[in-house]
Amino acid sequence: MTNSAALWYFESVNLYNILCPHKVKSMAEKHTFNHYKRDEFIYFPDETATHIYMIVNGRVKLGHYLEDGKEVITAILSTGEIFGELALAGEDKRRDFARAMDACTICPLSLEEMKDLMKENRELSFKMLKFVGLRLMKLERKLELLVFKDARTRVVEFIKDAASWKGKKVGYETLIQTKLTHQDIASLTGTSRQTVTTILNDLKDKNLINFDRKRILVRDLEALR
Repeated sequence: MTNSAALWYFESVNLYNILCPHKVKSMAEKHTFNHYKRDEFIYFPDETATHIYMIVNGRVKLGHYLEDGKEVITAILSTGEIFGELALAGEDKRRDFARAMDACTICPLSLEEMKDLMKENRELSFKMLKFVGLRLMKLERKLELLVFKDARTRVVEFIKDAASWKGKKVGYETLIQTKLTHQDIASLTGTSRQTVTTILNDLKDKNLINFDRKRILVRDLEALR
């Protein structure tokens, strides 16, 4: 599944480079970017799904609320990534929320514009449908980990996925540049900040990883478990 996750990330960045209206001459002049402050919502649950969004800069978190009001984070996205694309799969109302994690610039694309581009470009249509499929697979994997795996496995699998998506291979080691805090990782893995810190320190003590506030260095991805 990590290969699918990695493919999803790279497809997202590739689609951003193709789809951003500022890169399409016929759309650039009439298109504007949206700017959001930290913690500002881009859309809410149950809001009508009318656009897909591309992150020009900054970070966005996606999630939903449980009946008791608890916030569950399903993804943290950064520059070049796309979200809101499930509207193309028939999502009339948003099931989740999208919220700026810091000051960010977003490139919105209406469903009508998206569908017109897909009609004109069969290759783009195929790429977009594949991207939506990969997104659903990624969500399914997250649900599987949350339901069937213990906290340590969830954190370890998160590191492995992050290494596959964005890691830079250096010999046997893999460097992951990240701005995620221990609380962010806890939110993404359904654990507590204290649990994440304990697991990361244990992995560090066993010389499986090293980490600081800006990066995680995986000593040997195959040995990480």
